[in-house]
Amino acid sequence: MKRNVLVCGGSGQVGQELARQPWSAGLEPDFPTRLGLDLSNRAAISRYFIANASSLAAVINCGAYTAVDKAETEPSMAYRVNAQGPAWLAEECRNLGLPLIHVSTDYVFDGASSGFYREDDCPAPLSVYGASKLAGEIAVLASNPRTVVLRTSWVIGAFGNNFLKTMLRLGAERAELRVVADQLGCPTAAGDIARTLIAICDRLVADPDSPTGYFHFVNSGEASWCELATEIFRESSARGGPSPRIVAIATDEYPTPARRPANSRLTTDRLQAEFGIQPREWREVVAEIVNEVLLAGSAAQA
Repeated sequence: MKRNVLVCGGSGQVGQELARQPWSAGLEPDFPTRLGLDLSNRAAISRYFIANASSLAAVINCGAYTAVDKAETEPSMAYRVNAQGPAWLAEECRNLGLPLIHVSTDYVFDGASSGFYREDDCPAPLSVYGASKLAGEIAVLASNPRTVVLRTSWVIGAFGNNFLKTMLRLGAERAELRVVADQLGCPTAAGDIARTLIAICDRLVADPDSPTGYFHFVNSGEASWCELATEIFRESSARGGPSPRIVAIATDEYPTPARRPANSRLTTDRLQAEFGIQPREWREVVAEIVNEVLLAGSAAQA
């Protein structure tokens, strides 16, 4: 008999990728809508677990309040969704002995390091969003011993709103784009995050003694936003898509309400050692996503 894996945040980038990935025999993902499971509502979470307790095998939480700049003026909502809701999930998982995989972010770091961030580096968020995600990490690990916190960064994909899709849209409208060149990160495909979450879930369900705690997953290599944009339009141009001129600018020339880390690079050494997951190079995934987005756009116009 198949057992269910609750996926919170099914409408987001990673959630939609989880819906189209193959799952292991014996596990079936469940993607409740917000009406069926509202992370900001303790009673709704309890009702879901009571109704599904006998069929649940694990929980993957990729739901979050991700409006980074808006969070600066809505801190209570950011903390409720990013910290309090996950804490309630973790408590329910602990009561049922279920593993929980909680997706987090590079924004828990201040970006002042000169190297790639390790899991045990000291967090120091610069924004309300980052602080709320850090609070969520701490809460889920404190509430449920069978928890994996998976941090990632610079998520791109064919679904939802992200940098790659924004660039392609703006590139079709403008001859020139000004892009920040002094922030570094690891562009990461939402589909690769989804496959990693499924692999971790499989291990946690099959082995009660499998590793837990903090892990990082990003695609390999590094880039600035400007370098990422350049690569996006290199792939776009090769496929007959938009190819605007890219102008490198400094962060100070593009002010935002929330401060971003200047360095969002994460090391994946622990994930590779403990779970045997080898990330692909970021340029490879950019090519795939650009191709999919452009094909979808062409199909929509046909």
